[in-house]
Amino acid sequence: MKNTATRDKLIDTGAELIAQQGYNATGINAVLKACGVPKGSFYHYFSSKEDFGLAVIERFASQYDESLAALFEDVSLPPLERLRRYFASGREHMLSCDHATGCLIGNLGQELSGQSDTFRDALNLVFQRWEKHFVACLKYAQERGDIDTAIAPEALASFILSGWEGAILRAKTLKSIVPMEHFETILFNHILTPPVAR
Repeated sequence: MKNTATRDKLIDTGAELIAQQGYNATGINAVLKACGVPKGSFYHYFSSKEDFGLAVIERFASQYDESLAALFEDVSLPPLERLRRYFASGREHMLSCDHATGCLIGNLGQELSGQSDTFRDALNLVFQRWEKHFVACLKYAQERGDIDTAIAPEALASFILSGWEGAILRAKTLKSIVPMEHFETILFNHILTPPVAR
């Protein structure tokens, strides 16, 4: 139990530091110092910094996956309301961190995709997992007649996730959630609209 707790502490601390300053700027010694853990313990759990980085990605992705499932599988809400709750949660997070951290996976995608095939593949798999939640929600919205069926739910899901990640990046740059609000407004007013009567 103690061993698992130490590993978890390293991963959680690493995730916090990486979210604040990036993967490349986060040294192993900084993680160890913040945890109060000796260097030997780090290499007991992780073979390299890359191995550690992959563990951080998986931890964050799994936790976020759980929150997505809770949001998108809430049968008490219509599908588009579930989407609105997702965006509202993202805006709240951006405000709570004072526009500093944004999405850890998105940040790492920008930082590491050009540096490492291993990281790029891991991050791509995370986004694919997340997209599945959007796909199921959008399919249900189409089945209900809430939105047009002209665009495949898979394409819509990819567009929404990519656009939202971009809006998060702009929000960090501007220190304002306005880009996130603009994205959501245009999405619901012009894209996720009911079928046009023919």
